[in-house]
Amino acid sequence: MAKEDILSFEGQVQEVLPDARYRVELDNGHLLVAYTAGRMKKNRIKTLVGDRVTVEVTPYDLDKGRLVFRHKGDAQSYKPAAGGTRPGARRR
Repeated sequence: MAKEDILSFEGQVQEVLPDARYRVELDNGHLLVAYTAGRMKKNRIKTLVGDRVTVEVTPYDLDKGRLVFRHKGDAQSYKPAAGGTRPGARRR
C-alpha cells in the first residue's frame, strides 16, 4: 500500500459534533469522527443526523476521517419551504 492511498467507506451520521465534525457509523459497524471536507464547506452542503455519507480514511489512523460526499435521497433530506423560494425573496 502506497503512502498516498486512502480508503473510502460509506456510513451513516450518528451525531453532529462541534467544529463541523460528525460521529459516523460505517457499514461494517466501526465508529469514527469525521470532519467536513473543504469542498463541502465551500458549496455549503449541510449534513444532518441520519444522512448517508462517504468518508475517506487514511490507513494510519482508522478513527478519524474526512467526510467527502453526502448521498441524496437515502435519509432525511433538506426540503425547501412551500412555494420553493426563500422566505422574503421577491420575484422580479
